[in-house]
Amino acid sequence: MGKTGSLDLPLHYGKTPRWLFEKMCLLARSICEIIIREMGRGYFLQRLSDPFWFQSLGCVLGFDWHSSGLTTTLCGALKEAFYDLKGYGVYVCGGKGATSRKTPQEITQIGEKLGKDVAGLIYTSKMVAKVDNNALQDGFTLYHHTFIFTEEEEWVVVQQGMAEKNGRWARRYHWFSQGLTSFVDDPHKAVVGERRFLTLNMVDKEKKRLRKLVSEISQRKPEENLREFMKLKENVEKLPFRHRILISDINPRYLSKIFLKTYEKKADDFSCLLSSEGVGAKTIRALALICDLIYGESISFRDPARFSFAHGGKDGYPYPINSREYQKTIEILNKVINKAKIERSDKIKALRRLYRFYQGRG
Repeated sequence: MGKTGSLDLPLHYGKTPRWLFEKMCLLARSICEIIIREMGRGYFLQRLSDPFWFQSLGCVLGFDWHSSGLTTTLCGALKEAFYDLKGYGVYVCGGKGATSRKTPQEITQIGEKLGKDVAGLIYTSKMVAKVDNNALQDGFTLYHHTFIFTEEEEWVVVQQGMAEKNGRWARRYHWFSQGLTSFVDDPHKAVVGERRFLTLNMVDKEKKRLRKLVSEISQRKPEENLREFMKLKENVEKLPFRHRILISDINPRYLSKIFLKTYEKKADDFSCLLSSEGVGAKTIRALALICDLIYGESISFRDPARFSFAHGGKDGYPYPINSREYQKTIEILNKVINKAKIERSDKIKALRRLYRFYQGRG
């Protein structure tokens, strides 16, 4: 399954009021506890990996459906919720900005408590970020990364990028461990968004040969690759328009050091190259352009991009938060959970009957 989707959202600034965030954490904890108790951890992660279900959960908690802040706030609420939900075996790491860079450290700390080797999880966290930042160059730079995993080492990644050019849009990416066979070979299940930016898609399923050639030429002597790149740079006006844009912000002076590193490392495949230290978006782009020049291997420009309200929205859309009703929902769910711990089966069945009755009246 791998990448399960992404979503484009208007970029909104500002913070959620503390009183609302505290309620979000309480309601998120109640909802998550019910889902895990009823359906299990794996099902819960599967739901989080669905960009529209995730969006709906944020709306139920009171965030505006179209706000980029829904991602960071909901992930923050989940992180606090699962800090309290001891014994459920679900762990939330990372977050926004500088907190996202602490993800490996947080995974390590949890691994030490569990007595588990979490090197694979740390590698995964880094690779999904590298794919969405460097292998899929769609005009969005990551600034948020949340890594959620279970004791069985199933995982979900929710990360978000900001538009590089106008800064008015954000795009969210979802990943899921179930069925994942490759980080770089068509990892998207579904991507939701609007095509606003030029995209270089190195994980296009039809570009296996391009990925193979890129990893191969990365092993050539640095001066050879630099010479080929300079041919492109010197004849930029003759290149197709999209190629001109891709090459415009690449400075040859910085490539020589990176080409030396890739020559010395000799990456076995594209995944290995992508995970190499110092190999960023511009290096991948330069190597892809060189492959096009030498082998005529075309580049993919295909962008993989293609709710409901329960308590109102933070900014008053579609209507203001109803604090009393919000608190009532939290209390009802907590009562259900507390009773379910004693009489789990009968109480949950009664809740389902009530739901069916309500649907029938609608």
